[in-house]
Amino acid sequence: MTGRKGHDIVVGIDPARDWHLPLAWAADEAHRRRLRLVLVVAPQPDTHHVDDTPGHMALRRAGADRLEQARNWVRDRHPEGDVTCDLLHGFPAPALGKVAEEARMVVLGSRHLSRTAEFFSAGSIVVPVSAQARCPVVVVGDAEHISRQPPHVVVGLDGSASATAALAFAFDEADLRGAALRVSCVWQPPPSVLNDEEVALRAQRALLSEATAGLSDKYPDVHVTHEVMTGHPVEELARAAEHALALVVGRRGRGGYTGMRLGSVVHGLLHRAHCPVITVPSE
Repeated sequence: MTGRKGHDIVVGIDPARDWHLPLAWAADEAHRRRLRLVLVVAPQPDTHHVDDTPGHMALRRAGADRLEQARNWVRDRHPEGDVTCDLLHGFPAPALGKVAEEARMVVLGSRHLSRTAEFFSAGSIVVPVSAQARCPVVVVGDAEHISRQPPHVVVGLDGSASATAALAFAFDEADLRGAALRVSCVWQPPPSVLNDEEVALRAQRALLSEATAGLSDKYPDVHVTHEVMTGHPVEELARAAEHALALVVGRRGRGGYTGMRLGSVVHGLLHRAHCPVITVPSE
């Protein structure tokens, strides 16, 4: 495929698992943003045989059939949408990582693997793709919580460059959806008893106000609230986003294949949060 140049939303279809939740999220997002939706499948290759064996060819035929089913499903949901398909070669994570280099956004379904399985399973894609992608990566493990009113998006802020990029993305996402935005930060008390908690919390509130000021002017229709929490960032952000449309967080620069540089908070939220998690790189 050619000509993406950052104007497509790419969704990875797992032929062996239910793909409706991530596909629905990606199709609706492409519809909101008026972007092309690209459906991709990378069948897990048989490492013991060459590519033209009957077993491998059967996997590719199954992948192609699943792509056609998914495309028809999207066209029923958004008949006017622009949808294309691509059957990739190679192992899923590297193949999707290459596609992500030219995408506006990548959407994946969560297989709910343990953290150990995410690192060592050949079929793991969430961690390596999230760690390497130059664009936002959305991991959809559960359905959006659209029944909670008013609908809202949650973004985690910690003052880093990646969190600043996540904040800008979250404002845009909330504006597109007509949703409110909850900007949250978590103060984790240090072990020292000499720390002044009230001073630290005031500093966190000031950080939120300064970070959102310009963006609030740019997105006047987005109702913004600030929230400073105390505790462990993974647990507190997951709790804050329990009824959110999505949780947006920044992630570090491109890491190695296993995603060791993804960051412990992002890594934890991918397993802990019950809403779609959107990780945004600083670059």
